[in-house]
Amino acid sequence: KIEEVVINSQKAIWRKSPSEVSDEEYNQFYKHISHDFDDPLEKIHYRAEGTLEFFSILFIPKHAPFDLFMPDRRHGIHLYVKNVFITDDCKELLPEYLRFVRGVVDSSDLSLNVSREMLQDDAIIRRIRKNLVSKILNTLKEMKEKRADDYLTFWNNFGKVLKEGMHTDFENRERIQELLLFPNANSNGEKKISLREYVEAMPENQKEIYYLAGNSLDWVLDSPYLEGCRQRGFDVLFFTDPVDEFVAQSLTEYDGRKLRPLDRGDVDFGDGEEVKKENEEKRKQQEETYKELMDAIAKQLETHVKEVRISERLTDSPCCLVADAMGMSAHMEQLLKAMGQQYQPSRRILEINPNHPIIQKLNEFDKTSGEFADYCYLLLNQALMAEGSPVVEPGRFNRLLASVMTKVLTTEKES
Repeated sequence: KIEEVVINSQKAIWRKSPSEVSDEEYNQFYKHISHDFDDPLEKIHYRAEGTLEFFSILFIPKHAPFDLFMPDRRHGIHLYVKNVFITDDCKELLPEYLRFVRGVVDSSDLSLNVSREMLQDDAIIRRIRKNLVSKILNTLKEMKEKRADDYLTFWNNFGKVLKEGMHTDFENRERIQELLLFPNANSNGEKKISLREYVEAMPENQKEIYYLAGNSLDWVLDSPYLEGCRQRGFDVLFFTDPVDEFVAQSLTEYDGRKLRPLDRGDVDFGDGEEVKKENEEKRKQQEETYKELMDAIAKQLETHVKEVRISERLTDSPCCLVADAMGMSAHMEQLLKAMGQQYQPSRRILEINPNHPIIQKLNEFDKTSGEFADYCYLLLNQALMAEGSPVVEPGRFNRLLASVMTKVLTTEKES
């Protein structure tokens, strides 16, 4: 009987003024409609008046539900019309990227005879949806600015979902991008920062926003693609969620600065004109010195790489693989493969570091020998592993690696 009284009193809670509702009432109502045991992270009690009238109470949970990424999940918005229950699964009221929101919407303008089919193409529903999306994004913005710890809790639970809006909601893309957080190189991936924070911390000579996409934080932190930025003191954003590759397609520029992937195309580190001139002269000399080597490597690996060139992004590693500026990164190919999507594998560019002892020794090698061919093969697989791709011919790779180790250990023992 007590439970019945509580539930009945909650039915019209959304029609009350916020000043009439206690935090305890909000929390109890949230638990009733969401079947969650915890209190919500945030509540939004909102009434629209004028040409469009509706009442609403929305909640942002503290934790992600188990079915957040399941295709047959139920949506958490209950729809009422003039205080009459219509459905507890109204997916038309919010876009997919806000599917974590729970709550109630009570419209005074919809017909009591509204059907599921009518909801899908109803002008009033579209207007309510637009209002709700704006209110939710404003609430998240305010939380991010004033309650950073709460926002981080939200982000860790629902950031992957919110990012989907960058790819699907063109109208609100600029508002969503202000809510994004990414781990970064300067904190060794321990913190998450916004694009605004990244730009405000950029050195004066840095002109672009650098990012690196990968399967995990451990992988990107140890990647050779970071070397050029680290040498110059530039921070790098890490895109480690699967959805980030799709975010990058929509987020090509921020605050007038281009977002530059470190594993694709040429990388402009914004060096001054004098430094650029010195680097260009040095590069020409290196290309002359290593032309024969680059041609020989390209011939040995012609089925795997489209070009061999001098690298400007490497400082410590002997080589790396990069895609064309408009090409598909290795990480994107891996994602598409995991999703069962069709794609055309592309040959990438092998960049070599002329300052590395391995490259310098190879330049002195007999480039027609079988041993040279083996070393080229090992270089390729080293670069493949560095980008997170599987090695080519793993059996051969294991045999060659064992052979090289035996040779080195035997030489050390003899000396």
